Amino acid sequence: MKKLKLLFLTLFISIISYGQRIETVFLSEKDSSSNMYVAVFPKGEVVKSFMVLLDGFGNSPNSALSQTEIPKFASKNGILTIMPVLKTGSTYWGSDTASQKSLKEIIDLIVTKYPLKDKDFYIGGFSIGGTCAVKYAELSVQENYTLKPKAVFAINPVLDWERYYNGAKRVVRLSDTTKVNDEVFYMIERIEKEMNGTPQTALENFHSQSPYSFSDITQKAIKNLIKIPIMIISEPDLQWYLKERNYDCSYNNITDQAAMINELQRLGNQNATLITTTNKGYRKPNNARHPNSWSIVNPKKLIEWLQTH
Repeated sequence: MKKLKLLFLTLFISIISYGQRIETVFLSEKDSSSNMYVAVFPKGEVVKSFMVLLDGFGNSPNSALSQTEIPKFASKNGILTIMPVLKTGSTYWGSDTASQKSLKEIIDLIVTKYPLKDKDFYIGGFSIGGTCAVKYAELSVQENYTLKPKAVFAINPVLDWERYYNGAKRVVRLSDTTKVNDEVFYMIERIEKEMNGTPQTALENFHSQSPYSFSDITQKAIKNLIKIPIMIISEPDLQWYLKERNYDCSYNNITDQAAMINELQRLGNQNATLITTTNKGYRKPNNARHPNSWSIVNPKKLIEWLQTH
């Protein structure tokens, strides 16, 4: 009966121009906006490995498909791409317990459904999706999951919630509040809610949720990544952020990203890599300039890097 229900909830939505099948699966009869995933199959449907790819805050798999060709190049190389929307919805936090639990449930389900148990597994994401992917990789080691990723990548992820929070507060302190981007106020409030406090009152929560914590000298989270290849891709473009947003390094994710990769390399991870780009960040369909974009990734080179591991 469960298999029949899952079959009825499966919707084949399109076959795109380069010949790969896309399948949309809703995991709840009562929910068509979350707790689902889009599967992009390899050409010829011969699956050699699979990748979980997470989009950014407030977005959807279809949005990601319009912004990046990562699934296309994955398909050409025999990689099945799974693009989920977790139970926590498109505005998911990524590093929180509920998001991580939902992500693990979906991964466990697809491994059985397709089946993928003996296939290599990669995970990655954009922005908050990258945060979620890195945290999952850490927990897979910490909690000794049966299935651990062979490699993980993240495109401009937030890694240190303490730094991000302090940076957002600094933006407000230095600014005319009427000119501050609403996103900054939202993130301050959301962080306080997710962490149940501030760095001054709930630092332990910041450390436990953050994939990397500059102030955690025990390096508890990142020690789980010593043996997992990891690539962080970022376009810091300080000149753009200064001109367009009045943000400096304190509110730029490159601070966490460089520090994390540096510490991992010092801990012995020879496959910890930071890629920085210049003038690659543009968002479709209008090619609007923004350094925080899927386009900073070279899909072909990313897939080649994954397959080396």
